[in-house]
Amino acid sequence: MVDMQLVFLGTSSGAPTVQRGLSSIALIRGAELLLFDAGEGMQRNFIKAGLAMNKKMKIFITHMHADHCVGLLGLLQTMELQGREKSIDIYGEPRLEEFLRENMRIIGFRLTFDIIVRKIEKEGVIVRERDYQVSCCQAMHSVPSFAYCLEEFDRPGVFNVAEARRLGIPEGDLYSKLQRGEDIVYGGQTIRSSQIVGRPRKGRKIGISGDTRPTDRLARFFKDCDLLIFESTYSQDKQEKAMENGHSTAAEAATIAKKADVDKLLLTHFSARYDETSLLVKEASAIHYNVEAAEDLKVVRVSYKQDS
Repeated sequence: MVDMQLVFLGTSSGAPTVQRGLSSIALIRGAELLLFDAGEGMQRNFIKAGLAMNKKMKIFITHMHADHCVGLLGLLQTMELQGREKSIDIYGEPRLEEFLRENMRIIGFRLTFDIIVRKIEKEGVIVRERDYQVSCCQAMHSVPSFAYCLEEFDRPGVFNVAEARRLGIPEGDLYSKLQRGEDIVYGGQTIRSSQIVGRPRKGRKIGISGDTRPTDRLARFFKDCDLLIFESTYSQDKQEKAMENGHSTAAEAATIAKKADVDKLLLTHFSARYDETSLLVKEASAIHYNVEAAEDLKVVRVSYKQDS
């Protein structure tokens, strides 16, 4: 099993407030950190959260608005000053590389590590690792924007050690083969993996909306997420403003969550007009049964679903 937790490094929209920085979410999965967006000044909360500067890392930028990408420059320079050595893959729309290279040239700083910019030009899987993948989907905003999903592959079923011992199977390579789903021959008889190993267990699925209007495409993309983080810039009385600016209300975020059958909805990206978020949570909770508001430095642990 791999430990997973989220740390919110910025939960405001457009402009920071006394209590909230600009958009950024750290997803820590085992020994790896996946960072989604980097609003201006987010490295301060990165440090406050105790996140390691030299950890294996991937960065995903949803879109090229300042409150989601300008903080990349400060974060990279802070890592350089801290002596980072590991390379970083950075994913985003094609203009992201120009933004980084030109600003680094003008400001005049070099890095002690490599950055590899991975240009996203279409929807689909953009990262595939041994036990998880990250996919992207077009969002509906005022500029090109992507939503992301991290989805773990199924884990092997529960290994019935008592049954394996009853059959006299020695520990070691034969256990490994059975765990991988391979049938074995032992003691003159064929032993099927399904006799010893239970059905595969679902991995976890995390969705992150970026800035967007709600769409049926996103509802399909986020289907069955264990946790969905969706922008909730406005309350329902600001519906027209949300439509005008390419954002969502809390109620619309909850409607998407309900359509997608997600287990838990976390609201974020709040307009600075909201000193506190109880109204937004109330509106969303009227539609979806499990809603929370994100706060800067809030930590959310993501557990596996109960094994059946």
